[in-house]
Amino acid sequence: MKFRFLFPIALLLPLHMHATDAVVSGRVATITINPKGITVLYLRPEFESTIRMPEEVTSVILGSPSEFKAEHNEGEPDFVYVKPITKDPAQSNLLIATKSGQHVSLELVSEGSGAADSSRPVDFLIEYRSQRSFLIPPEASLISVADSPGAGTVSGPGTANLKPHPLSVLDSEFEQQARVNAPKWTKWDGKQIETSIGDMRQWNNETVIAYSILNASDRPVEIVPPQIQVSGRKAVKKKKKEGKGIISDQLEIRDYRLSATRLEAGERADGVVVFDRPNFKESTEKLFLQIAQADEVDQPVLIRIPFTPPIAAGSQ
Repeated sequence: MKFRFLFPIALLLPLHMHATDAVVSGRVATITINPKGITVLYLRPEFESTIRMPEEVTSVILGSPSEFKAEHNEGEPDFVYVKPITKDPAQSNLLIATKSGQHVSLELVSEGSGAADSSRPVDFLIEYRSQRSFLIPPEASLISVADSPGAGTVSGPGTANLKPHPLSVLDSEFEQQARVNAPKWTKWDGKQIETSIGDMRQWNNETVIAYSILNASDRPVEIVPPQIQVSGRKAVKKKKKEGKGIISDQLEIRDYRLSATRLEAGERADGVVVFDRPNFKESTEKLFLQIAQADEVDQPVLIRIPFTPPIAAGSQ
């Protein structure tokens, strides 16, 4: 009887040792969102890959649900989990959109379980940063992970030591404003929100302004994207009977970042806005940062900002 038990054990032991011989190399990368680019994500059966977005994910669209599985839940709003559900080689696409309108497009590639000896690492974690602002030269733009293994910080067995992306000025200003523990809040009559202006910098004819918003009321409030208004311009008279009027215009917004658009009671949001500043203005004209609630867009908060803020280092 003893020999009958020893015989199958002798057969299974070599099989177990053979399965553990193949070691899968993992890769962790931090890259910047590029709406015009496609990130190639290398997957492997029996492994789950994680995609982390810089803000809440609102939709996930998977091209081939029969070959891949993509999961997203409200408990982890910034994360999407992807894995192959077939052991055969497969390829598909994945589109992820966030609450501010940013989106990323990924190409999912699985070489199948038969590629256990492949030297290509599996992407365990891809962490996205928001799109670079205009303050980063165009030659520093991001290409996909597949085209450049140096596109992010990578760690894990069998991977190279790669350098992380430098933060853009927009990212730096946003993080600096978010670290301000006790901003000096300004109250506005009849408004749920209070505001605080942080750092202001000029880059050539473009201006960066950091700010914070506090919901000081006892009910939720929704904030719309910021605007920059120039007012005080005199309207041109068309007829002698018409009196002189004052008009206001909206300046072009180059880029902006807002940590949240919906604020519960007592919650705070931090933001940065980048806009094209005019080369000159009349003495009666003034610049304002315009912040509005979604239910009162016709009655925004207007915060006076200087026409000539400090010059950013390296802008010459």
